Amino acid sequence: MANKKKTTIGGQALYEGILMRGPYKTSIVVRKPDNELEITEEENKTISSKYKILRMPFIRGIVSLIESLVMGTKALVYSISFFDDEEDEEESFLEKKFGEKAESIGTALSIISSLALSILIFFFIPTIVTSLFKKIVTNTVLLNLIEGFIRIIIFLAYIYLVSKLEDMKRVFMYHGAEHKSIHCYENGEELTVENVRKCSRLHRRCGTSFIFTVMITSILVLSFFGWPNPLMRLVTRLLALPFIAGFSYEINRLLGRADGIISKILSAPGLLVQKLGTVKEPTDDMIEVAIVALKKVIPEDSKADIW
Repeated sequence: MANKKKTTIGGQALYEGILMRGPYKTSIVVRKPDNELEITEEENKTISSKYKILRMPFIRGIVSLIESLVMGTKALVYSISFFDDEEDEEESFLEKKFGEKAESIGTALSIISSLALSILIFFFIPTIVTSLFKKIVTNTVLLNLIEGFIRIIIFLAYIYLVSKLEDMKRVFMYHGAEHKSIHCYENGEELTVENVRKCSRLHRRCGTSFIFTVMITSILVLSFFGWPNPLMRLVTRLLALPFIAGFSYEINRLLGRADGIISKILSAPGLLVQKLGTVKEPTDDMIEVAIVALKKVIPEDSKADIW
């Protein structure tokens, strides 16, 4: 019988590719327009490996979120670069203005713009819409619950609409290939297209589930912050976000490690969000990409990546 385990190896779907991150290495595999695979791998260099305090519970979640955001953005930009026919004006300007630093500047701008858009959609709009209920709802806890509910509705609508975009459909299919390959590895089976194909496309330790956990946790935490003016509401929510992210990270770790009925119930909403649109069934050639990426980061010591 195959030895089953839960691995710390995780990944991210890219544009026609996949990033896999193991305990010691990170790999990126992209299927280029000529159908050839572009494969890169490098040793993990994280700030948390240098400072023990950054690996402590709650703090490690915040650090991991920031590192994943930076790494994921770089990898996504890298994967898209294989499909650019021409450099756009913004890229040309950055290269002309910043030279060798153009790529880092471009990544930073991408992260900042993404964060700004996220704050607008998932924080500013929900709190403004909820303000319309203030005349009929006086209980501050209830107002915060309404705001959280509106945030979840916007998030689900966003996921559904994005999943209908043709390019994003393929990204979500690669997401499915990533999940399936990790399931196959965790089941102790040989990493072949046939074996991976049989595995579930949904995974409890997915980043989508983490985001949904953050939203649920934020409803509970922010309900204790009262209902000040719109500016203060926005500030308190942004200041509370690191704590909420760190707390949510620990919840996801516990849920991912446990197999009991309570864990399955608490994991169900995140799995439903994945099923809604962020994880789709992949094609065989996508599974091949996932297998190559995963094999590059599997450690020689079988115990090194145990969750």
